[in-house]
Amino acid sequence: MLTLPGVLTAYIGLLAIVYLVCSALPPDLEYWTIEAFGFIPKRYDSSLLATAFPGGSGAKVWTFVTYSLLHANLSHIGFNVLWLLPFGSAVARRFGAFRFFLFMAVTAIAGAIAHLLTHEHSIAPMIGASASVSGAMAAAIRFAFVRGSFLSFRSDDADAAAQVPALSLTRALQNPRVLAFLAIWFGVNIIFGMGSVAIGAEPGSVAWQAHIGGFLAGLVLFSLFDPVPRPPRDAASAPSGGTDRVP
Repeated sequence: MLTLPGVLTAYIGLLAIVYLVCSALPPDLEYWTIEAFGFIPKRYDSSLLATAFPGGSGAKVWTFVTYSLLHANLSHIGFNVLWLLPFGSAVARRFGAFRFFLFMAVTAIAGAIAHLLTHEHSIAPMIGASASVSGAMAAAIRFAFVRGSFLSFRSDDADAAAQVPALSLTRALQNPRVLAFLAIWFGVNIIFGMGSVAIGAEPGSVAWQAHIGGFLAGLVLFSLFDPVPRPPRDAASAPSGGTDRVP
């Protein structure tokens, strides 16, 4: 956390720049930007009463990703960055720049799809990086609990901790620590929600379904991005055991 990888610093910097630029816009232009680049389920409504939104046909494509770069206020962006510091740092060190940015885009898309499926006719723009942040958290737990990784407290080298062989998905879902993390994460999101904010018809509502979509994508698709090979027989899936502690 104290020595962030460059790719994560760049990602956080991008979020900050977009937020500052949008905050400096006049109110009308700021809301136009949110409608043009935020994710609006109603934009994909094929009914005759479908509403025209800024951005035209192109927005039906780019908003699957661009919504994740927009934030409503300082607490919104600050909360996402806070969660990115530990989990995003580990994933960024492991994936490298190209894989990391592609992974964040893919999990943003997954979050948008989950939101679209559960808010088919909503006209409220969804914004926020929370789906991608959730995806990074899911990716991190695939290797976080392995001995020598960053939640096992057995390594002083952050780069080395991020390179330990990961658990397979099957073995991860058999790991008590992973299961406990999943139970807590899903429970918190379903009850309270985190981060993503819808602005418009339902002011301040939390798009928790998008978080779950991003999280599941990160958990399931992790192996497609992971450059670290697993040893034969998935040796990395052995329990960290002993005196390892989890914060």
